[in-house]
Amino acid sequence: MTFDFATYRRQWFGGAVQIRRDVLAGIVVALALIPEAIGFSIIAGVDPRIGLYASVAIAMTIAFLGGRPGMVSAATAAVAVLVGPLVRDHGVEYLFAATILMGLIQIAAGLLRLDRVMQFVSRSVITGFVNALAILIFMAQLPQLTGVSWHSYALIALGLAIIYLLPRVTRAVPSPLVAILVLSIISIAMGLPVNTVGDMGQLPEGLPSFALPQVPLTLETLRIILPTSLTMAAVGLLESLLTAQIVDDMTDTDSDKAQECAGQGGANIVAALFGGMGGCAMIGQSVINVTSGGRGRLSTFVAGAFLLFLLAVLGPWVGRVPMPALVAVMIMVSIGTFSWNSIANLRRHPPTSSIVMLTTVVVVVATHDLSLGVLAGVLLSGVFFAGKVQRMFAVDRIVDDGGVTYRVTGQIFFASVDRFRRAFALEAAPVTIDVAAAHFWDISGVDALDKIVARLRQGGAVVTVIGYNRASADLVDRFALHDKTGVELGVVPH
Repeated sequence: MTFDFATYRRQWFGGAVQIRRDVLAGIVVALALIPEAIGFSIIAGVDPRIGLYASVAIAMTIAFLGGRPGMVSAATAAVAVLVGPLVRDHGVEYLFAATILMGLIQIAAGLLRLDRVMQFVSRSVITGFVNALAILIFMAQLPQLTGVSWHSYALIALGLAIIYLLPRVTRAVPSPLVAILVLSIISIAMGLPVNTVGDMGQLPEGLPSFALPQVPLTLETLRIILPTSLTMAAVGLLESLLTAQIVDDMTDTDSDKAQECAGQGGANIVAALFGGMGGCAMIGQSVINVTSGGRGRLSTFVAGAFLLFLLAVLGPWVGRVPMPALVAVMIMVSIGTFSWNSIANLRRHPPTSSIVMLTTVVVVVATHDLSLGVLAGVLLSGVFFAGKVQRMFAVDRIVDDGGVTYRVTGQIFFASVDRFRRAFALEAAPVTIDVAAAHFWDISGVDALDKIVARLRQGGAVVTVIGYNRASADLVDRFALHDKTGVELGVVPH
C-alpha cells in the first residue's frame, strides 16, 4: 500500500465536470440506498436505523480510506444474513462489538496482502458472480412487482423509459435521478396508490451518536463474537474485492486492493462506533454510481453525506418517494450488471469454463449466498485446472544397448502421480529416469519418484535419475528418502 498525494487529490477532485458528475451520481446512490438498508436491517433482525446509519458511516469513511474510487460500500445483505443468530441470542450491542472486531480483521488482511487470493478467482467465476448478482437484484424487486396496482407498473415503465431515453437527449443530469424526481412528483401530486419508501420501515430522526459497545471486555465476549466476526470479515472482503474488480473493468482503471481491504475494516469500525451494522462493497449501487457518471471518491462520500441529510432533514419527504421509482432504477442495474455476452459464449468458450460460470450462478441464486457460489466456482476451477495439467504428462520408454531410459515430460504433482507410477515396469537392465523435461511440484511427486526408484531397485535394476531442474532438485533434496540430487549452490546435474 503506497500513498501518492497527487493521485489521491485527483481521485477526489478530477475537474469541474467530474465534480458535478460525482455529486449528482452520489445523490442517485443515496436515494437507492434507503430501501435496501432498511431491508437488510430487517434481515439482520435489527432496527432500520442501524442499517441506515451503517450505510452513512461506511460510505463516508470508505471514500477516504478505500482503494477503489467510485465504488460504493454500505450495509449489505451478504453481511446481514450472518448476524441474525448473534443479535437474537446476545443482543445488538454484541453486534457492534463483532463489527469492530470484523474491521480489525479486515485491516490485518490488508496489511498481510490477503487480497492476492483474488489471483485464484478465474474470469468464469467473476462472470458467474456478476450474473448471479444481477438475478438476485431483479428477484429482490419481485415483492414490488406482485400484488400491486396498475399504477405501479405504469410508473415503473415510465421510469425505465426516462432512464434509457433521456441519455439520447442529454447526459448533463443522470437519468436515474431524473426518473426518481419525476415519478416522485407525479405520485405525490396525484396521490397514487403505490408503495412508498416509508412503507419499508420507520426512518430514523436526528443524527447518529458516538458510543462504545456496552459489552464486557472478557474472553467470553471474544468467544461469542469471534466466529461471527471472522465470517463477516471474510464475506465482506470477498464481495468487496470482486466488486472492485468489476468496477476496474467498467472504468478501465486499476485499484489498490490491499488498501481497499484495510479501508473496509476502518469503515466497519466507524460504522459500529456510530450505531451501525457491518457492510461491504455493493455492486448494485456501484453500478448505479458508475453508470450515472461517478468516478471519484467524492461520489461515494456524497452518497453517504446526502443519505445523512435525507434522514436528518428530509425524512418525511423521503418516506413519500414511490417504490416504483427505485424499482425502475434497480431493474436498470440488473440489466446493466448481467453479462449478456456470457450467453453467447456458452457455445464458444471451453465447456469447463461454461460449467464453472453456470455452477457459480446456480449456487448463488439457490442459496442467496455470494460467498458459497464463489467458493463452489473456485473449487470447480481448481479441479478442472488440475485435471487439465495432469493430462499434460507423458513417460516414454526407450530401449538401447546400455539399458532402458524413461523420459518423463510434464508436471508431476498430486493429480498425476498415479499415472506416473503406472508408467514404470520392472526392469532387469540398468534404468535411467530422465526428468529434464519434467517438473516436480509437491511432496506427492517426490514420494512417487521415491517409490518408483525403490521398486525398481528391489527388482534388481540399477537406477539413475538425471536432469532435475533447480526447483525440482531442491524439493527432492529436502523430502526424498532415497536418491538425493547432489545439487549444491544451485548447480544442477544433467
